[in-house]
Amino acid sequence: MTMMDDTLQADAERRFGGLRRLHGERDYARLRAGRFAVVGLGGVGSWVVEALARMGVARLVLIDLDHVAESNINRQVQALGSTVGMAKAEALKQRVLDIHPGCEVVTIEEFVDDKNWPSLLGDVEVDGIVDACDQVRAKAQIAAWARSLMLPQVCVGAAGAKHKPQLVEVLDLSATTHDPLLASLRQRLRKEHGAPRQGSMAVSCVFSREPVGRPPESCDLDGSLNCHGYGSSVAVTAGFGMVAAAELIAQYLKVLAHKQKTVL
Repeated sequence: MTMMDDTLQADAERRFGGLRRLHGERDYARLRAGRFAVVGLGGVGSWVVEALARMGVARLVLIDLDHVAESNINRQVQALGSTVGMAKAEALKQRVLDIHPGCEVVTIEEFVDDKNWPSLLGDVEVDGIVDACDQVRAKAQIAAWARSLMLPQVCVGAAGAKHKPQLVEVLDLSATTHDPLLASLRQRLRKEHGAPRQGSMAVSCVFSREPVGRPPESCDLDGSLNCHGYGSSVAVTAGFGMVAAAELIAQYLKVLAHKQKTVL
């Protein structure tokens, strides 16, 4: 180990040592070795990345083709006056490396769809994934892929037009309500990917039962529930993101604990 390696390791211990006191030695080591992908780097996904970076994980794969716009500043962690016009993935990469210099950050500047997933990953390996995109075909493809591999996954529902972060929940896709995006995903997984019609679908979802109200003034809605069309609050989008990150880590550590028991 070189002097630079020693310095980075000592620095990482100072930055992330609080996680050791929270999780204990075994799970702290597992967390620090974790490799995760986040699809969609907007109002929710960007905060997922922020949380995972501050958990000191080993690798983050950031996937989004979009660029930072002024309209993102109200809800996306990488959206600043100084980053307007930058690729969202690159802006987040710079932020992650400022938080966690030892993290391997892979950026993939593409939109995920049902034709390019999982080939988009190439040979990059991940231990879990958060889907924070708003395209149902892409969500279905990601969910079906993760289910087939029994890979920890979290699927995020619609955060637009919500006011109350305290109402955010995590449930299996089969039990979610008040979310047309997740309802469409549920239908597509059952129809096109053989997901069960009864019982658990093995897709953990972050969503809110808060009813979606119409905007107080007329605005240009695009027929979806994305943040751009309906308006959004960072208190809610960040809340979704933090819950999604916590759920992903909980799944990941549970899977590793189960594997250890199986081996023993």
